[in-house]
Amino acid sequence: MIMKAKRANNFTLGIEEEFQMVERASGQLSCRIHSILPKAVPVLGEHVKAEVQQSTIELVSDVLPNVAVARRHLCELRTRLAGILAEEGLALISAGTHPSGRWQEQKTTENERYADLEEEFQDASRSILVYGLHIHVGVEDAELAIALMNQARAWLPHLLALSTNSPFWAGRLTGIKSYRSVVWRRIFRSGIPEVFPSRRDFDWYVQQLVQAGHIDNGRRIWWDIRPHAVYPTLEFRVCDMPATLDDTIALAALCQALIAKLAWLHRRHLTMHVLPRYFIEEHKWHASRYGLDARVFDFVQGRRLTMRESIGELLDLVDDVLDDLGCRREILYLRTLLSSPVGTGADRQIHLYEQTGDISEVIRYLIGQTMRGIVPPVAESAIQPAH
Repeated sequence: MIMKAKRANNFTLGIEEEFQMVERASGQLSCRIHSILPKAVPVLGEHVKAEVQQSTIELVSDVLPNVAVARRHLCELRTRLAGILAEEGLALISAGTHPSGRWQEQKTTENERYADLEEEFQDASRSILVYGLHIHVGVEDAELAIALMNQARAWLPHLLALSTNSPFWAGRLTGIKSYRSVVWRRIFRSGIPEVFPSRRDFDWYVQQLVQAGHIDNGRRIWWDIRPHAVYPTLEFRVCDMPATLDDTIALAALCQALIAKLAWLHRRHLTMHVLPRYFIEEHKWHASRYGLDARVFDFVQGRRLTMRESIGELLDLVDDVLDDLGCRREILYLRTLLSSPVGTGADRQIHLYEQTGDISEVIRYLIGQTMRGIVPPVAESAIQPAH
């Protein structure tokens, strides 16, 4: 996230989006980051970055005061980037995995940091052909950030369920709605964090790993939620790249509202129950497997719930902070999603594939969804079947 002179405050937002670069004609991944960046940086500056794979390009937002500004800002960044790629015969795809891409055909971006990751993790790193959405919520108080993280962990599976958008892997329909989550587990120091009693305990943990030589800083800890090592934010990292900008903004609004509500409770000496990691992991697996069709268990009150019911209760929980944050529209969007037969990006991909049996139709659809509501859809081209 690009940080300006003033620090994040009042639950500001920062959004990082990892996009797939594909050839517009075929829809296949294109390892052209080294030729695209020299064209993109003069236009987008620090808003555009490379990632581990040369077929990935990342958009990084400013610090944003609210979701209305976030929507305009991300729309502008995506429009500009798509225009640059179009001139090179490329397009963007927003999804957690590419339906037919194979990691063995990808190239690692030439960068010292990525070379270090490849040296440490070997094929576990090379095979991480996945794309995530990272949402920062500003929390000035470092001690408070730990208390809020401990509580917010319980809803990471809910955020994943809402964002599921990666049912394919290497040309196969996997039966798992967030296969990105399965692939990402290969990376050490990822997943659900443990409970930390205080900021001192968290800092001690990081310092011990640095002292041992296992990491050089806290950015080498890739949990589904983490206090950022540089910025005064809590960073949610659990989400697949959603299908549309509307999906992205709604998820950002929910993350912001959740932190704002937990902080509101904290100021009144109230807290939500802090679940142990192993219970949250159970829910996360069901969210990755079934998405919104998952079932969860309320381990506090001993109740069985559908994921939709449980997300509905989460939306009820944050309802009284929405008007102050200016994000009621986005939370209404999520409520509509819960009752819609269309479902998440994963559900839409699966439905189209079951109708057509053609994975190239899914790829074409993803290209269109990525730019929905931003610029006129890319003209349909003769996308050839994946080989």
